[in-house]
Amino acid sequence: MATSLFPPKSIAPERGDAYAELLRGTRGLARDQAAAREQWLQKLAGEHKYDQLFELEILLKGLACFANPRNHPGPPRRTPVVAQDFREPLALSREALARVVSLSRTLLFDRDRAFTFQRYLETVLPDDRARARLASQGDTQGTPAESLFHMRAGMASLVEVTSGLAKLPRVPFRMFYAMLGLAQREVSRSVYFNPLSALEFRPEFDRITHPRILELMRTVPGEHARRLVALSFLALFRMLRYLSLLESAVYDPNEGARRSTGVVYVVMSVLRSDARALTGHLKHRAGVELAGGFERDLFAVPAAQMRQHYNALLGEGHRLLEVKATLEGISANLRLEMRRAFEHDFPAPEAQATIEVLRASVARTVKNLRPALQNAVLFLGKSLGVKLDEQGVFDDAAARRMLSERLRRDVWMFAQIVRAFSHKARNAQGGEVRWTGVPPLQFVREFLAYFRAMGYPLLRAADYPRFDPFLKAMAALEESDLLDPDRLHRAIAECEQFYVFLTDLFDAIGRRDELSNVPFDRRAAALSLKLYLGSQA
Repeated sequence: MATSLFPPKSIAPERGDAYAELLRGTRGLARDQAAAREQWLQKLAGEHKYDQLFELEILLKGLACFANPRNHPGPPRRTPVVAQDFREPLALSREALARVVSLSRTLLFDRDRAFTFQRYLETVLPDDRARARLASQGDTQGTPAESLFHMRAGMASLVEVTSGLAKLPRVPFRMFYAMLGLAQREVSRSVYFNPLSALEFRPEFDRITHPRILELMRTVPGEHARRLVALSFLALFRMLRYLSLLESAVYDPNEGARRSTGVVYVVMSVLRSDARALTGHLKHRAGVELAGGFERDLFAVPAAQMRQHYNALLGEGHRLLEVKATLEGISANLRLEMRRAFEHDFPAPEAQATIEVLRASVARTVKNLRPALQNAVLFLGKSLGVKLDEQGVFDDAAARRMLSERLRRDVWMFAQIVRAFSHKARNAQGGEVRWTGVPPLQFVREFLAYFRAMGYPLLRAADYPRFDPFLKAMAALEESDLLDPDRLHRAIAECEQFYVFLTDLFDAIGRRDELSNVPFDRRAAALSLKLYLGSQA
């Protein structure tokens, strides 16, 4: 790739903390294997070796992710998967496989010629026993170079097979899945190049250099909270790198349009898979893990000392509830953003989009997802008491403008949601709603879902002065099984005050220097709101 995504040197993580353990432990390499891989990478020549290795490993992971049609972009399919034609996805897989072979040869450099000559000897030996003996010697994976060539040889064979299958008039799902299953098996057998874990990080690519974030990840109280926070930061920054890889791939001058298309779709599938893994973990596991850690701390306090530690434990419980709400808010918002990007902003593989359409789709997807991911990083820091935006995490002019544009749009969108909720809530009397066919609490549940995905991050990001009263009013609604008029009135009052605050905030954001000559696109914001409401339905 033409633009380097990674610095040659990064801050080394300290051992013994959640951040370092995630960097070094998610792949499961033995210590001597990790050291051998690091030494091999350091000895490699080439200005863009980090970018090339990153792209290689993402494509290896992507081949497994692309085998799952749920990771394909495009609107939801109504046709059952067994009735769909996967000829075009298989052809795109072939291009990704060919790119894997090309990157492997580049990283192997002169060693590739020696390994290739050995493979050639296997084909010309007349004695089958000698041929088998030579082949078994060539299949060793004692070094990273041998491991990479072993996999490169398997992938080259799969390129040939896939090229033949892609000429068939129709490719059923079972054939497509079996073909990529073979590619996945090649990757899973690799000793040094196996990135198939769902949320997997590497020191070469994922080191975070911002000192405030490093300090934050290591000082969050509680082992489980530290791990969840570190996991979230690492996954969010990893997904931002996926977007940079998409931009590089679609404009790579060294690859043809067809090859770039295959790379883009496979990288998109990794993005979808990792986002789903992160949001699922935060939604379903964050509360359980935080509660489990708090329970152990609670039962570790002797009964005779409970009164003495009561206030500290109560404060810790409230703090963990705040962390849980933050992580679940990030999960809900990211889930929504990914659904919009994949179902509305990007064509399906079978659409056979031209390179111009693909570039426009990548640009649109990156424009929507990059500020969403950056906002999630800043929101996580803000919720934990650190204003990362003031410390230069995303301090270039373009990033500031995109973040401000995104914040202004989200403020306007949620202001409309708050106003609509207040209007509907005022029509609710005595536990019923005046319009026909709507369950009494349905609109309340919908609003609470909107609030978790968008409202909570805005409250945090905007330093809303009535943060606690608003949260209490929302929590009271959520705790009520029936429509309680008093609780509803308190929620309405808080929403009306919040609406005024959001309106003033919208005007204030528009006066920022980076938005001085950028008019607000109300029509695009209304379309985003429509997609947002449809996705939440």
